[in-house]
Amino acid sequence: MSAPWPLDEQLCFALYAANMAIQRTYKPLLDQLGLTYPQYLALHVLWEEDGRTIGAIAQRLALESSTVTPLVKRLEAAGLVARERDPQDERQVRVRLTPGGQDLRDRCGCLGEELIARAGRPVDDLRALQAEVQALRRALEARDAGAA
Repeated sequence: MSAPWPLDEQLCFALYAANMAIQRTYKPLLDQLGLTYPQYLALHVLWEEDGRTIGAIAQRLALESSTVTPLVKRLEAAGLVARERDPQDERQVRVRLTPGGQDLRDRCGCLGEELIARAGRPVDDLRALQAEVQALRRALEARDAGAA
């Protein structure tokens, strides 16, 4: 077995460090809205399609349902979403935006614009990077699914 590569040569560390830098960029903006980054992501899923189940939110965010449930409960306590049992399947909990959650979408705007501005890189470069990272994720997920 070979020795580990230095951290700066490892893709996993580069992605981890970039993720942390992105979250630090978003933090002051989200603090003004009273949201954490995971809460923002959960709301974003509902802004894409309101009324998703806990399981669908978890799947979209690549998280476990047991992680999403307390997150949604905190958003409900903040008055941004409401949980309700699916009338067709009582085992499913649907999450719907409240008027406050819908209004927050407009107040949030696109946080990605701030990230683009701070990155100082051409938008096309960042789109290409995003496409490469998504392709890497799909390849790893496909390999994991094949191994299962």
